[in-house]
Amino acid sequence: MIVRDLAEARKTERLVKSEGWDSTRLLLKSDNVGFSFHITTLYAGGENHFHYKNHYESVYVVSGEGTIEDKATGEVHDLRPGVMYVLDKHDRHIVRPTTEMSVACVFNPPLNGKEVHDETGAYALEGEAI
Repeated sequence: MIVRDLAEARKTERLVKSEGWDSTRLLLKSDNVGFSFHITTLYAGGENHFHYKNHYESVYVVSGEGTIEDKATGEVHDLRPGVMYVLDKHDRHIVRPTTEMSVACVFNPPLNGKEVHDETGAYALEGEAI
């Protein structure tokens, strides 16, 4: 059984910060469960261009509000607590938090730990491990 505390994990190298967001990686590839699980904070007023071409991601909004835009269609969806989205086609997207947002994220394949987005908005398939 794996048990981890978010507040404690945020005091370790499991907290990864980048422009517009920070992410606490609670489960990683090294945990050998087939996915990674993160609690991510998206900062208010940002415009985050993402494209997970190497991963599938599921996101559940815990708190805060914003929008997500599908770059292929231009369709915009509201994000608020209780809303979930899945990038099932490696969708290019833009997340625009109007308030600070806390989201729970699952990645498959799992991340190694220190990944941040490259110039295309993607994570490397095999990033640096914590």
